[in-house]
Amino acid sequence: MSNSSGASSGNFSAKRPVFYYITDRKQLAGRSLVQNIRRAVSYGIDFIQIREKDLPDRELFELTCKAVSLARKGRSKIIVNSRADIALAAGAQGVHLPASAPKISDLRSWLPVSFLIGTSTHSTREAHRAIAAGADYVLLGPVFCTESKAAFGPPLGLECLGRTCSSLRAPVLGLGGIRAESAGWILEAGAAGIAGISLFQNDIEFATLRKRFLSAKHE
Repeated sequence: MSNSSGASSGNFSAKRPVFYYITDRKQLAGRSLVQNIRRAVSYGIDFIQIREKDLPDRELFELTCKAVSLARKGRSKIIVNSRADIALAAGAQGVHLPASAPKISDLRSWLPVSFLIGTSTHSTREAHRAIAAGADYVLLGPVFCTESKAAFGPPLGLECLGRTCSSLRAPVLGLGGIRAESAGWILEAGAAGIAGISLFQNDIEFATLRKRFLSAKHE
């Protein structure tokens, strides 16, 4: 069954399609990341993953606190990449783990029941393994060619995405090289939603995405 039918895993719930913004302040060309998060919240982006791995702990904690505060004005959930401790301390709703992260069960033993745990995956097999281990959702990619994900090999393509979505009764979000014009293909393949960086940080892409998908979703 396709994820677009409404199947979900554990704590993961949101009005479909799901839009998942991954931050990268280095791609903002001097623009404010906090302002970009504020904009994402105002337009109803479902999840905002704070992915600023090079920030010192204190700065990452402070940024997450600001994001959590902004999210209270909307419906966005704040996720922190890799750092469950900082996410929990700042009042965020979850943590996102790389494919090579420690066992999810190790985190579940001390995190609140409602705390979201997501995982990055790069194949159908990895996606199945992550959900079986207790992940609430997975990001699968890269779907399309993108320099930032070149280290993970050639793009998986829509066929792999569709096969993964149809074989899992859990949310699978497409990631990698997705533009506003190709977002519909990701959803047609059965994905629960779309994740990305530039899709939500590039003004032209974001405006197009808003016009095609977010206006109706936000009503």
